[in-house]
Amino acid sequence: MECNIPRVVIAATKSGSGKTTIVTGLLAALKQKGLKVQPYKVGPDYIDPGYHRLASGQPSHNLDSWLMPKETMKEVFALSAARSELAVIEGVMGLYDGGSKGISSTAEIARLLEAPVVLVIDCKSMGASAAALALGFKMYDKDVKLAGVILNRLGSDNHERIIREALEQLDIPVLGAVRRNDELIMPERHLGLLPVEENQEQEIIDRMGEAMASQIDVEAVINIGRQAPPMQVPEHQADDGDLSRVRIGIARDEAFSFYYPESIRILEEKGAEIVEFSPLNDSSLPQVDGLIFGGGFPEMFAEQLSNNKELIADIREAAAKGMPVYAECGGFMFLSKAMEDFDGKVFPMCDILPCRVKMNKKLQMVGYVSAQLQGDSILGKQGTVIKGHEFHFSTEDEDGGKTDAQRAFLFTRSRNGAQYLGGYSKGNVLGSYLHLHFAGCPEAVASFVARCREYNLKISKE
Repeated sequence: MECNIPRVVIAATKSGSGKTTIVTGLLAALKQKGLKVQPYKVGPDYIDPGYHRLASGQPSHNLDSWLMPKETMKEVFALSAARSELAVIEGVMGLYDGGSKGISSTAEIARLLEAPVVLVIDCKSMGASAAALALGFKMYDKDVKLAGVILNRLGSDNHERIIREALEQLDIPVLGAVRRNDELIMPERHLGLLPVEENQEQEIIDRMGEAMASQIDVEAVINIGRQAPPMQVPEHQADDGDLSRVRIGIARDEAFSFYYPESIRILEEKGAEIVEFSPLNDSSLPQVDGLIFGGGFPEMFAEQLSNNKELIADIREAAAKGMPVYAECGGFMFLSKAMEDFDGKVFPMCDILPCRVKMNKKLQMVGYVSAQLQGDSILGKQGTVIKGHEFHFSTEDEDGGKTDAQRAFLFTRSRNGAQYLGGYSKGNVLGSYLHLHFAGCPEAVASFVARCREYNLKISKE
């Protein structure tokens, strides 16, 4: 199927170049112009898309060629961008950085989507060398169509003039010149930016929009997006399986906020009615047939979570009755016996999975992994391999007591092939540090929803 989608990738030379601030501001500026803009983020990121949503008014989708097959990724893009006037895709790290052999790099996504690239250059402490840098990025891969650059963190008019003159000699268009402005820096914590669930300041988004509207040639960016060629994408095949509805509870609040919008859509396509609840604020579970606890920052709310004894009792009772429960990273931490925070304070958790977790000052794991199920579980049969991602500061320690739980996965790191066991599976409960994009593992989603249907039937007969 051929479709015409105006689209542009905003990439950078390296992490920390300020592309999230520029993209967020650009999205706000485009929205202020009355354009229906659809945002995207390359890679397994949960936080940047939240700022995209605040700025654009649209949910931001992740594009990743490891977490889902390439054709599926193109289908996700085409479906979500179909009614937009411009798709703006924020890259990850540097343009050519990604997983092993460049998997899911910004460059690879740009090639797959045949999207022109605008390169953000952090010009702090740099003059004409910025032009050499731009030329190197342009020549490194001729299949990546570099359409222009945005100069960021400029210190003065003279600083801008020096770099502009150097770029003019190379015929590389300057689409924006952005001054240093510490007022536009977004708050951070150990996993990156503070999630929008804890930082709903629309004022800073508006300031970003005003700053980018006055310092970026927004019309030029729009025109570059409109010059993108027609795309060939597979036609979406609707699920024709058992679509009898089940109710699935999704934990969502300041502590648990890491969910891909497309993952929720896949759940609904498989027959789930989504019911959100808050482990921080609710004293009881909603009437549901299954539970999902996503990632987030439970370590920042450990005491409040631990003190919600009524909800914890509800969750433990539901798990004991056989309700399917799936937990990722922060959710896995919540289902453990106890959590030790950064200050060494220990807080009891749900005590469903036989481990304790401990926060560490240093990052423990980040990267793409393959995960092989070590037994039949709510996600499928033993031996099933699922691709995912890990990113965590905490570590899990076996409790040492007797347990009927077994290790959930044999993990294999994409970058170096290292293998290790992780997570736990116990009856209809499974939790680990693994983050999944459900568009990349629809069979696992179907398995989980099927278990929820079985539970619903069992309970209705009791």
